Order: sequence, then C-alpha cells, then structure tokens
Amino acid sequence: MSSTWTIDSWRTRPAAQQPEYDDPEALRAALAKLSRLPPVVTSWEVEKLKRQLALVARGESFLLQGGDCSERFADCRSDLIDSKLKILLKMSLVLVHAGGRQVVRVGRMAGQYAKPRSSPTETRDGVTLPSYRGDLVNRPEFDAEARRPNPDNLLEGYARSAMTINFVRSLLAGGFGDVHHPEVWDLSFADGAEGSEEYRRLVDRMGEAVRFLETMVGRRLDELGLVEFFTSHEGLHLEYETAVSELPPLRRRWYNLGTHFPWIGDRTRAIDGAHVEYFRGIANPIGVKVGPTMEPDELLELIRVLDPEGEPGRLTLIHRMGVDRIEERLPPLVEAVRRAGRTVVWCADPMHGNTYKTADGIKTRRFDDILGEIDRAFDIHEALGSRLGGIHVEMTGEDVTEVVGGARGLDEADLHRAYRTDVDPRLNHEQALELAFRVARRLRRRAQGG
Repeated sequence: MSSTWTIDSWRTRPAAQQPEYDDPEALRAALAKLSRLPPVVTSWEVEKLKRQLALVARGESFLLQGGDCSERFADCRSDLIDSKLKILLKMSLVLVHAGGRQVVRVGRMAGQYAKPRSSPTETRDGVTLPSYRGDLVNRPEFDAEARRPNPDNLLEGYARSAMTINFVRSLLAGGFGDVHHPEVWDLSFADGAEGSEEYRRLVDRMGEAVRFLETMVGRRLDELGLVEFFTSHEGLHLEYETAVSELPPLRRRWYNLGTHFPWIGDRTRAIDGAHVEYFRGIANPIGVKVGPTMEPDELLELIRVLDPEGEPGRLTLIHRMGVDRIEERLPPLVEAVRRAGRTVVWCADPMHGNTYKTADGIKTRRFDDILGEIDRAFDIHEALGSRLGGIHVEMTGEDVTEVVGGARGLDEADLHRAYRTDVDPRLNHEQALELAFRVARRLRRRAQGG
C-alpha cells in the first residue's frame, strides 16, 4: 500500500457495498452541496472522544455504544430520540456505579442511515430490484422508484443527522440528566426474574449516592455539568463520507465531520479495499468490526495500516463472533494483538453473530445468546491478560418485540406484536437495561478483583 494518502485516494481501490446511481450528474451536484454545508460535529469534539477512548484502552473507562441497526428518516422525531437517549443514559449510569469507572457514551445515531447487504439485488415473485441499502440510498418499499438510489437522500440524511445531534445537545444542556434519580426507574418488568432483587438494590444504592452528593454540594446532580455524548455510524457510503470530510483550519489531518466515531464493517475491511484506504487517512477514532473469518495475521496487518503510530484511542476492535464461535475464533486474535504489543480498545458486539430466522421467516435474536457472548468475551479477555473495554449493541428506547427472551420472557409468538425494524432486530428498552445490569455485574466483579 502506498504511503501517499489523499481524500480521494480510495478511488483507486475496489469499493465494496457501494450503490449504483443512474444519474451521475445528480450525484455530483448533491455531493457538491454536501461539501459546502456546516459540519455536524467539530474536530475538537472528535479529539475529545479520542482522548476518552485512550482511557478505555488503559482500563480507566468503559465504552457503551448503542442504538438502532439502521435509522430511518421518519424516525427523526423528538419522542424517539428522547427515549433512545434516556435508555443509553440509564445503561451508562448502571455501568458507572457498578464498575467504579467513567463510561464513554456513543450512540449508533445521527447518521446510521446506510446498511451493507448480502446481495446487491432482491427478487420477489420473479421481479428483481436493487436491495434496500438504508434511507441514505433508497427506500424499503418493493417498487422500482423506491429502490432506485436517490442522490437527494444524501442531503436528507445529512440534514436529519444534524437535527438529531442538535436535539441531543439541547436535551443534555437542559438538564436531561434527571435519570440519575431512582424514582424514574421502572423495574417492574424484572419482577420474579433472576437478578431482580440485585437490580433493585443497585438502583437503591445509586439513589443514596445521588442524594448524598446533592446534599453535599447543594445542587441537583444534573446541574453539575453537561453529560458528554458522542455519535457513530458505519462509514459505508464512501462518496458521502468523503463529502463530509474536511481539513479544518490549524489541523494537519482530515477529519470526517459527519460523525465522531465512524467504523468499518466486517464486509468492507479488505486490506486493499477502498474503505481501509479512506479510513487510514482520517484523524477520527475509528472502529473495525472483527468477524469469525478474521485471521490473526490479517488483523495485525489491519492494525498496522490503520494505526501505524499506535496513537492512543485511535483504534477500537469490535468483535462479533456469535455465542457458538467466540471461544474458538476470538482467543487467537486477542493473543496475536497482545504478543504484538499493540494497545487497542476491545469491544464486544454480541448482536450480529447471533441472528436467526424463525420458522415463519422473521429475523430475530435470543437474549440469552447475547448475554452468553458477552460473558464469554469477558472470560476470554481475562484469561489472556487482555481487557474487554466496551459493548456495542443494537437497541431502542421503544417497547418493541424483536428479540426473544429477557425478564419478560418474550417468545417467538410475541414478535408479531411490535416488530418494527426494517433490517436487524433490536433490544427493547427493558432488555437493554437488563443487559446493562448483567454487564454491571461483571464490571463490579472485575473492580473487586474477582
């Protein structure tokens, strides 16, 4: 790979998962408009996140990354953003209190509008159309006009990303941190379930700590400072990512200013591919999805290319193996990175390797498999002298029924009640909170040296 990088050098590489537009001039016009718009985030925010991820890599903090599998333009609504942010804050507070460490909060939101697909086309009843690639590209309805990649969607996606993050900033600046108080926590979903009393004791202890601190300082906890929150999305659509990249004044490197933390997917991590070429040159902290086909030598080469200087906080490896394969596939990768002396953030994605279809064709996941992969990830890293630094989950603040299991005991028959995702199944707000309690148990054990 040439050492020379430019913002367009990825164009010399094979680019996977890119849509085909039938009007190149309309695409150029949309990209030109994008490149002139104000950024969604700033380079100062990006650098702040990188510093916080460096703390995660050293074991001084923990990464919580969560949100929708794929955002929809229609879901850019105050109530949905509010509920998603609230459940992420609740999850982070559980982890902070249990683990005795700060938590870096990163949402899969404000830009997660593009999705990779296993096939470029979809066929129904003898009709073949382009696959739905997320609202940034086209629409999910199965007709020719909806599935046509539309350059105007790039501008719409950028606008809605900006609206989302600006609303999040307003909520946090306005004292949205009242979720610190135990009276806003409804744990009735866990009544009778394993661990329910433990969950309640933890919330009670959190309440006692909040009341003590507020008494000492004479102010509400949510008035003491702004809760920091960062955004992330898969950097899939390279024309879009390039258009939102800038070389800011007084900076020596290019930044993707459409998000704080872009990541490379498992389908687009080829060493000689366009995505790796683009990502190696931007200054953002970046993630790489690490699936079960990854080999140790390939991973070490990716680390060398994407983080040649070993920059603290630069690289997060998000492993997604599946509960049945993690014990076979993860240890050689962790051991190879350890032997090479590389410091990265290891993050577990327990969602993508644990998807299956029901007998009637509904895509879902088992909550026990999700928890099982997280538990195995903790065990593997601890056994090899490594450290699991975070979790990456697909979840929502809504009362959906897309994942079976959890304290409510959802089964496959419940999926029909409130199955709303167009792509991958998500944890609902109760399952997400229950997962946080289970992860908190592991963090508390680690903090106590057990």
